[in-house]
Amino acid sequence: MLPVARAALNLTARGIQRTAVRQAHRKYEPDFHDKYGNMVLIGGAVVFTAVWGYVLTQAGIEWGLSPVGRVTPKEWKE
Repeated sequence: MLPVARAALNLTARGIQRTAVRQAHRKYEPDFHDKYGNMVLIGGAVVFTAVWGYVLTQAGIEWGLSPVGRVTPKEWKE
C-alpha cells in the first residue's frame, strides 16, 4: 500500500475512534423521534382513518362492485 494511502486510512480510522469514544461518554439525549415519534404515528393513523372513513361513507362515490344488472348476455355474431 502506498504510504499516502496508508496515512489517510490511519487518519480516518483515528477520527472514527475518537468520535466513538466521545459519543460513548456523552449522556443520551432523546431526539425528535424519541420524543414525538409515537404521537406522529398515531396522529397519522387517525387522519388516515378519518379521511378514508369519510370517503367510504359520505363522499357519494358509486363503487360499482356488483355486476348484477350490468352484465347482460349478447347475441352471437356469426
